[in-house]
Amino acid sequence: MRCNGDERLLLGVYVDDLVVTGSSLEAIAQFKHQMQSVFSMSDLGLLSYYLGIEVHQGDDVITLKQASYAAKIVDKAGLKGCNPVHVPMEPRLKLSKESTSPPVDRKLYRSIVGSLRYLVHSRPDISFAVGFVSRFMEAPTTEHWAAVKQLLRYVAGTLNYGCRYKKGEPKPQLVGYSDADFAGDVDDRKSTSGMVFVFGKSVISWQSQKQKVIALSSCEAEYMAATTAACTGVWLRRMLCDLLGDPGSATPLLIDNKSAIQLCKNPVFHDRTKHIETRFHFIRECVQDGRIVVDYIHTGEQLADIMTKALPRVKFQELREKLGMIDISS
Repeated sequence: MRCNGDERLLLGVYVDDLVVTGSSLEAIAQFKHQMQSVFSMSDLGLLSYYLGIEVHQGDDVITLKQASYAAKIVDKAGLKGCNPVHVPMEPRLKLSKESTSPPVDRKLYRSIVGSLRYLVHSRPDISFAVGFVSRFMEAPTTEHWAAVKQLLRYVAGTLNYGCRYKKGEPKPQLVGYSDADFAGDVDDRKSTSGMVFVFGKSVISWQSQKQKVIALSSCEAEYMAATTAACTGVWLRRMLCDLLGDPGSATPLLIDNKSAIQLCKNPVFHDRTKHIETRFHFIRECVQDGRIVVDYIHTGEQLADIMTKALPRVKFQELREKLGMIDISS
């Protein structure tokens, strides 16, 4: 939304709740005045609580958390006061839809997992685990419920964890990380895509999702994951341009698979990728147009690794810290 001159506003709307941000306080004040002249509305000042997300805005830092909402989920599952664990999911855990264990209450399972999916809005550290247990909503068993309880025990021990956004960098850059876990699903052998986008040192977008089609190699899995990340990167760049008025440079996308990088950059390999769905070649166009720059990053520094698999405790906590997640107790 454009106001006078080069001033810009971004407006988030959910039913009758509005969140407004913009390039200047004057533009925001003008918009509020115009809305109040037409509609009956209340100005609640700086954002502090929105759809279950608790927001604290200081001079140099903004924090987001869902502590109250998370506590309600734990209480609903009957795990209030449980012993906490250090990771949301045990490494190398494999579960199948064809489990022979006794069934559990489907309604409760779906309700808890659905609530956890909303919690992911401020908790990138549980994205993979929540996506994993979501695969078994059709016919959950005691094995699947045990994985959910492990996740809930982790949430119970990290209720006050959330995202922190600090000022400081003169010109922060948008950077994306893309990763994939090849053939991780034991039922259909589909891979899991993971992506993380940071603006400066702050994580602003993340996703963990099982791919729609089966990849024939780890290179293809990484290539398809990179395409999904490229779509998000283009959208984020456009939104930042609308807000800041600066188109910026090409968005770097960091991948830890050199073969996938070559597929993105070199059209000579087209004959080898005819079997890949056409929509996944979008990233080639982005690279050729200069909207995305793909580059290599060592697996040990790949932030999106936390979105594709269950990690050991030390590695998990290291990546959680790099994502900017902290204990926001106050």
